[in-house]
Amino acid sequence: MKRRYGENCAGSFQNLEYGKTLHIDDVAVTLYPAGHILGSAQVLLEYLGQRVVATGDYKVTPDSTAQAFDLVKCDIFITEATFGLPVFQHPKPEDEIAKLMQSVQQKPERSHLIGAYALGKTQRVIKLIREAGYDDPIFLHGANEKLCDYYQQQNISLGRLEKVSSVNKDTMRGAIVIAPPGALKDRWSRRMPDPVMCYASGWMGVKQRAKQSLVELPLVISDHADWNELTQIIPATEAEQIWITHGREQALVHWCQGQGLHAEPLSIQGREEAPVE
Repeated sequence: MKRRYGENCAGSFQNLEYGKTLHIDDVAVTLYPAGHILGSAQVLLEYLGQRVVATGDYKVTPDSTAQAFDLVKCDIFITEATFGLPVFQHPKPEDEIAKLMQSVQQKPERSHLIGAYALGKTQRVIKLIREAGYDDPIFLHGANEKLCDYYQQQNISLGRLEKVSSVNKDTMRGAIVIAPPGALKDRWSRRMPDPVMCYASGWMGVKQRAKQSLVELPLVISDHADWNELTQIIPATEAEQIWITHGREQALVHWCQGQGLHAEPLSIQGREEAPVE
């Protein structure tokens, strides 16, 4: 009797290393780095000579807190399209951090409170700040602490991190503080001395979103491929069919068809909500 999908496979996937192949009946499964966050993976499925790659979330911009994106040639390419519109052309993250550093220097009497998701984004922002030469302690909301500890256990140095709860308000004057985006509007933020509200996200390229979030200093730092990267990666895979999901499918479908590629949107049950990043 053949195994049903998922039976006795969960443990195998959990321990599957990049580039190593797992055989499930007649299907070969191999994981490759997606570049999205630490440990993120694209999935290559091979069956009867056909190769299908599902990217999940991915980015190709260099990131020292994640394994670099690995281009995989295939016959069918299933790509995300979170930022699948020509208007989304992300700036260099180093330039966004330079804006932050300039503001920190110019406003030493204020703290800088950065909204960043606890997994992946927080660690990337911290690392970018360190690479910009900032050596002072960075203060964390309690929700951001454990994953930072995990990254450091994986030999990704984030420098000196301290808990907001362990210091008084004046200690954070002139400091950088990182918290979940929801904390920016929460009473918790009142612990900061006159904070400059910042938000690290690819969506901060949309001025209206920054305004609605009451963000004073938007930081356009994305963990997803932008329009230029999507339109570079798709033809580079040499795939004959492109399936597009999770985002702005129609614009990317139209672009692919203009390049002579067979493309169509792929609806995934449970992923109808607006993507977040």
